[in-house]
Amino acid sequence: MRWNRRATIGVLAIMSGGIAAYAALLYLQARPIRIASGQGQIETTKVVVAARDLAAGSMLGPNDVKTVNWPSNGLPEGIAENEEALVGRGLIRAVDTNEPILKSKLAEPGAGGGLSVTIPEGMRGLSVRVDEVIGVAGFVLPGTRVDVILVITPPGGGAGGPISRVILQDVPTLTAGQTTTTDEQGKPLTVSVVTLLVTPGDAEKLALATTQGRIQLALRNTLDQEKVETNGVRVASLLGGPPPARSGRPRSATSPRTTNTDANAAIIEIYRGGVRTLIKY
Repeated sequence: MRWNRRATIGVLAIMSGGIAAYAALLYLQARPIRIASGQGQIETTKVVVAARDLAAGSMLGPNDVKTVNWPSNGLPEGIAENEEALVGRGLIRAVDTNEPILKSKLAEPGAGGGLSVTIPEGMRGLSVRVDEVIGVAGFVLPGTRVDVILVITPPGGGAGGPISRVILQDVPTLTAGQTTTTDEQGKPLTVSVVTLLVTPGDAEKLALATTQGRIQLALRNTLDQEKVETNGVRVASLLGGPPPARSGRPRSATSPRTTNTDANAAIIEIYRGGVRTLIKY
């Protein structure tokens, strides 16, 4: 009788444990079902994003934008919710695929597209012709920053020959591409053109430099905005030797003086108080 009571208690304990485990399993399985049925879902908002990668200056078309659901608690400022309101607007900054198109990246309505809408107020875009070497072998791309170096022969030839000097620093690049022109014989010639973002004063300096000498672009770190003062470099300093001697025979300080006197006359030379006197007989 005592054994039957102990056996019964053991069986009941095992059954209770199994029932508890089964109930916990059902509870865990039921949680995702309730979320999927609509309970605990994240609130979203309709947001217009880019349907593909769009470059700065692009004019938005119907196929360039799409509407997606965006978490309402993570909305960036200046979002657009209407696709029709964006069609025909120009981009002043590049946009990646699925990136929200913000008002800060759009040109004013009616401004159109192209390079002009990417130029900030008060700045200018100036294009210069470059070759592969000047353009840092193709690494000058839109968005990079460069220094402009001028190589020029000073007026009159200059005592030390041509000089190179940095005339502009930390200049943003707007575009970099190729265009077709003609050479002196009228044959087609493909040249590279880089458009730099400069102030009106720097635009004047750069325009004069392109006509008076040869410019070179030096690629710099985009995060490095420090301006460095330089003195320029002349050809004579590259050789590392003394400056060239002046042409012509130098006059010796000890060369004898000649006097306009008769060769047969007798001359007496007298010094009084440091004054030299010649007496002719």
